[in-house]
Amino acid sequence: MMRNRQQDSAGRGPAPAAGAPPSQGGRRPHSRWVLALVALVGLGLFTGFVALGNWQIERRAWKLDLIERVEQRAHAAPVAPPARARWAAVGADSDEYRRVRVAGVFDHARETYTQATTELGAGFWVLTPLRQADGSTVLVNRGFVLPNRREQATRADNLPEGEVTVTGLLRISEPGGGFLRSNAPQEDRWHSRDVAAIAAARGLSDVAPYFIDAEAATPRQPGVVAEPQTWPVPGLTVVSFKNSHMVYALTWYGLALMVVIAAAFVVREERRRRTR
Repeated sequence: MMRNRQQDSAGRGPAPAAGAPPSQGGRRPHSRWVLALVALVGLGLFTGFVALGNWQIERRAWKLDLIERVEQRAHAAPVAPPARARWAAVGADSDEYRRVRVAGVFDHARETYTQATTELGAGFWVLTPLRQADGSTVLVNRGFVLPNRREQATRADNLPEGEVTVTGLLRISEPGGGFLRSNAPQEDRWHSRDVAAIAAARGLSDVAPYFIDAEAATPRQPGVVAEPQTWPVPGLTVVSFKNSHMVYALTWYGLALMVVIAAAFVVREERRRRTR
C-alpha cells in the first residue's frame, strides 16, 4: 500500500509550494521596451503611409491641372512655335501639345522612320525636316505609314514640293529610344523620335529641340478605321495621360488603416494578458 502511494505521488509531480501563485496557463505580457519599439515602428509606418497617400492626392491635383492645360493648348488657335531664342526654355509642362503653325520647305531626301503602333497597325512615323525662312529646321512628323508604304516610291503622290504650311501639335524630343529598346543610329533603326540624334544622323544643323505632329486636314472619326487614301496618315496623335493617383492614394491610406487595426489588436492582447 505504501509503495502504491509513493508511485502516485511521483506521477503527479511535486506539489506547489505554499503561497505560490497559480499557473497562468498562457503567455506572459511583453516588456515595456518591446512594446515601446513596436509602438515606434507602428507610428513610423502609419506616418509614412499617410504621407505617401497625401503626396498622391497632391500629384492627382497636379495631373488634373496638367490635363486641363493640355486640352486647352491642343484645341486652341494655332500659334507660332517657340523661336530660337526660347529653345533652351522649351519644356513639357509649358509647351507640349501646344497647337502651332509653321511654314517652310520639306527636305524629303532626309526623311527618318521611327517605329510606331497606331490604330492602323504597326509601322513607322515619317519625320521630315522642314527648312524655315530664318534658316532653322524643325522636324515634322508627317504621319504614319505601314511597312509596305515606307519607301517613297509607294507614296510619290504625297511628297509636297515648294513652301508648305503645317499645323500640328508641338511635341518634346524622345531621347534614347523606347521601352527596353535603344535607338541604333548607325543602323538607321529608331524606336523613338529623338530630335538631337536624328539631326546628327541626317547631318542637320540649327534644329529646333522639338518636333511637330502634323494634324489631318479633316479630323478622323474616333474608332473608325478605314483604308487611307494617301500616305503618310497624319492626325493620329493620342493625347492621354495615365491618372491612377487616386488608386495609389487609397492603397497607401488602406495600409495606414491596417497599421491602426494591428495596433488595436496588440493593445487588446496586452490588456488581456495583464488581467489574467
